[in-house]
Amino acid sequence: MSPAKRQIISSVSWNLLLITVGSLIYAIGVKAIVVPQNFITGGITGVSLLCYYLTNILSPGIWYFIINTPLFLIGWKLVSRRFFLYSLFGMVLSSIWFDLITFTIPLQDPFLVMLAGGTILGAGAGIVFHSLGSLGGNDIIAIVLHQKYNIRMGTFFFCFNLVLFAFSFGALNIEMVLYSLAMSFVTSFVLEHVLTMFNQRKMVLIISEAPEIIASDIKEKLNRGVTYLNGKGAYSGHEKKIILTVVHNYQLKRLESIAFQHDPSAFMIMENTFNVLGKGFSKRKVY
Repeated sequence: MSPAKRQIISSVSWNLLLITVGSLIYAIGVKAIVVPQNFITGGITGVSLLCYYLTNILSPGIWYFIINTPLFLIGWKLVSRRFFLYSLFGMVLSSIWFDLITFTIPLQDPFLVMLAGGTILGAGAGIVFHSLGSLGGNDIIAIVLHQKYNIRMGTFFFCFNLVLFAFSFGALNIEMVLYSLAMSFVTSFVLEHVLTMFNQRKMVLIISEAPEIIASDIKEKLNRGVTYLNGKGAYSGHEKKIILTVVHNYQLKRLESIAFQHDPSAFMIMENTFNVLGKGFSKRKVY
């Protein structure tokens, strides 16, 4: 087997695994926590549950499948065929999980339901979004908006849910709607955290009298690249080389040790980065 073919098989298997695990976790949150308490999850799943609560016909899984179908045309046209096929797999699998999961998690306190449900839903959705697919529904719209306009997925989901819950006030118990809105906020928060937890890095600027030896140790001991920025002290007027580097979170303390070992009076500026693309870090995600 050629290396290229082996890489394709590995990529497909990994994406299918992420979608399978993520959709299972998401479905457990819906069927074992949300539905027994008459909460609304938000998104197309929430629309499906609202239709189920209002009509009491068909199952949430069937409603989910019906509502999803036209949205996949958008995914095919505006994203890619590969994304369409992965998302189709995720949608079908989610519909199956929804109907197969029959157990419930015995929570009585609505506040605990809100926290547990939001956390599980956000974790499941976040795992799926690490793949090249989705679970269908407004996940497709969220990815299109993120790809074209860099709108954060969690922000889109929360705004969508505000509109959905507004329509739910006249049909469902007001307290349940408000708890569902709070659960949607938790879901969006956890989703964003899961999406970024493996991508966040630290961008560091180091101003020192020994830039060359510090840069050398960064390259040799941390295996990270270094860029020199030309700077000039406003007070002293001296020209200086400012070190710019990006490191993993777990390398930050070692970087501090290197800098202050060679120059106890060094000045370090550390900044969180939302995402770092390039060699040694994350690859650009292409659906």
